[in-house]
Amino acid sequence: MGFTVGEHSARHLRRILRMYLASWGLASLTHAAELALTELIANVVRHVPGRACSVLILCRPGGLRVEVSDDCPALPRVAEPPGCELAEGGRGLLLIDAVTDRWGAEPNSIGKTVWFECDG
Repeated sequence: MGFTVGEHSARHLRRILRMYLASWGLASLTHAAELALTELIANVVRHVPGRACSVLILCRPGGLRVEVSDDCPALPRVAEPPGCELAEGGRGLLLIDAVTDRWGAEPNSIGKTVWFECDG
């Protein structure tokens, strides 16, 4: 199911994520997963015309996978190396890389899916 996100959407999605993690016995992943999800939603708000996306939260063997899909085909790019003051974006992806075990971005039939995984 898709929906349109705004500046306050990440707060509501974090609450939903927390509830899932608690019910799956994965509460130890809450901080990292909330931070990564917030960054993915912020990227939709900043870069996707119309701000429409879908979010999939999956319990997988050994942890969590979260996918955010949208209809914009442009794949995200990581910022220049740390210390480059001229980098205009991509710092959120560096943060996702730091707090998750894996992440990636893949084209799909309508745009792209950006995902991350946290091991429990």
